[in-house]
Amino acid sequence: MKKVMLMLVALLMAAAAPAQAAQKVRLLLDWFVNPNHAAIFAAKESGAFARQGLDVEMIAPADSASVPLLLAAGKADLAVSYQPQLYTLVDKGVPVIRVGTLIGQPLNTLTTLKSSHIHTLRDFEGKTLGYAIPGFEDVAIQTMLKSAGVDVDKVKLINLNMDAA
Repeated sequence: MKKVMLMLVALLMAAAAPAQAAQKVRLLLDWFVNPNHAAIFAAKESGAFARQGLDVEMIAPADSASVPLLLAAGKADLAVSYQPQLYTLVDKGVPVIRVGTLIGQPLNTLTTLKSSHIHTLRDFEGKTLGYAIPGFEDVAIQTMLKSAGVDVDKVKLINLNMDAA
C-alpha cells in the first residue's frame, strides 16, 4: 500500500509540475505569406510544431533579398529561401546551409499575358521583364535569354522586389 501511495504521489507531482516551455524558433519567410508556405501554416495550426516542443514565429520580410543575410546575421533561426540563391550565397562565403525542402520543384516561371504575343524566349527581345529576387532571378533570366540567342542588352530588367504582387 505504501508503494502505491508513493507512486500516486509521484504521478500527482509530475502532473502538477510546470510544463516545459516550448523552444522559440524565429522563421523568416521568403516573401509575404502565400500558398508556398502552406506546409508551415498547416504544421503550426495543426499543433505539429507544439507537439515537437516548438513555438514557431513566422516573419514576413520587408525585402525578400535580405532574408538569407538576416539569417546569417542571427536575426532568425531559420529562413525560407531558394536553392539557386543558396548556391550564390555559399559561393560568396555566407555561412548558411540547406536543411530541408518545402516544395520539391522550382516555382519560378516567365509569365506573360496571352495578349502580349510572346510565345518563346526570343520574343522577349525589346521587352521589359520584372523580377523579384536580385542576384538570382535577374541572373537566371539573363542566362535563359542568352541560351535562346537573345541579346540581353535589348531586354530591360526591372527589380520589382516585394512590389511584384
